[in-house]
Amino acid sequence: MSAPLPFDDRPAEEAALDADFTPEPTLPEPVRQRVTTLVAAALPGMPLDEMPIPLRRVARFAPNRRARLGSSAIATQLATDPLFRQRIGKRVVTDSGDLGEAVAGGMAPAAADPIEVAALAYLARPEGWRELIDAAGEAVREEAGSAAVASQVRDAEHRAARAEHDRAVARVEADKLRDELARVREELGQLREEARSTGRALRESQAAQKRASDLLATEKGRMSRITQDHESEVRRLRTRLAEAESAAANGKQSAKDARAVDDARLWLLLETIGQAASGLRRELALGPTDKLPADFVADAHADRPGAQERSRPRAQDTDDPARLDQLLALPRAHLIVDGYNVTKRGFAEMSLEHQRKRLVTGLGGIAAQTGDEVTVVFDGAERVHGLPPAPRGVRVLFSRKGDTADELIRQLVRAEPAGRPIVVVSSDREVADGVRRHGAYPMGADSLLRRLSRS
Repeated sequence: MSAPLPFDDRPAEEAALDADFTPEPTLPEPVRQRVTTLVAAALPGMPLDEMPIPLRRVARFAPNRRARLGSSAIATQLATDPLFRQRIGKRVVTDSGDLGEAVAGGMAPAAADPIEVAALAYLARPEGWRELIDAAGEAVREEAGSAAVASQVRDAEHRAARAEHDRAVARVEADKLRDELARVREELGQLREEARSTGRALRESQAAQKRASDLLATEKGRMSRITQDHESEVRRLRTRLAEAESAAANGKQSAKDARAVDDARLWLLLETIGQAASGLRRELALGPTDKLPADFVADAHADRPGAQERSRPRAQDTDDPARLDQLLALPRAHLIVDGYNVTKRGFAEMSLEHQRKRLVTGLGGIAAQTGDEVTVVFDGAERVHGLPPAPRGVRVLFSRKGDTADELIRQLVRAEPAGRPIVVVSSDREVADGVRRHGAYPMGADSLLRRLSRS
């Protein structure tokens, strides 16, 4: 609230002097606001030289902004400038018409607004203006009290109406809630009955499920045992089938191999017989004869002197290289050599590697000269390294682990067809006796060594 605004109709100098001694009344807020509004409305009509400098900027404001933005400046100027208050008061009273003249005369019309009367009295300062301000304040207070009472009455009536409305609404809601409660109780009874029925059904379902689970477990166990028995039978049948297939395959392969061996032996035998007959014919140089066997018989019984006794061929032992040459000259002959038995008799001072190399090289020369099949057999449980490639027509074999070269030689002899010339070179008497029983010609190691040295 701004400071009180002193104003009376005395000269400005006297009023200024009295202002220091007369206390200003406290204006009610509505009166103060009305004073500011009246002064702000009268400012634009005041000459510029009479207007205080701080209010010149306020006078240029728009009417709706002048009282609101310039209220502080206006209150300050009214409190500190009695001359300005007197001049602006005259203008305000003049602008107020009859009400302003009545207030300036010290009268307050009964029908007039007490706030308007108090504002004009504060600016005009007539006789008894303080009483007018006090009366306006009392009226404002009474009006405020009446307004407060009326507001309280209205609030009470409003609250009573609202309470009545709330009671009516509460009664309606209570009826609804009672109906809803009855319905809920009925539904609750139904739900309880349904829950009992559902519980019985659930217990029955659980019992049935337990029985079904037990039955299922039993069936699963039975099916598992059946499946295991079936799988065992399938594995056994598969094993038997695999064994049968393997036996059939082995039988087929054995029959095939046996047939191939028989075919090879038969072909080789026929080829040997044919070549032997041709070679024998060439060797004997037999030509046509003019005598028949009966003629020789007849000559034997005649008194003619007999033919001279033919000379018997000299015996040839197993170490004679000439006999070896005769045997190798037979058609399709097969020369089998006991490797280490020959090399250890002929050149034992060499290493085994050099022994093998020298023997295989010599046998290559014999194979090239005669065209015969040549096989040399060495004892060897493991693979022998360092052996050069075999010459053309020479087969080099090593016995397996656990076997000897003697057994391998006997296997080679047994594999040949009966009637084929087979020459086995070995000084081992057991080997010689064994191959002789199978139709082979045993020769000593020295016969081969002499043959090699001659080459």
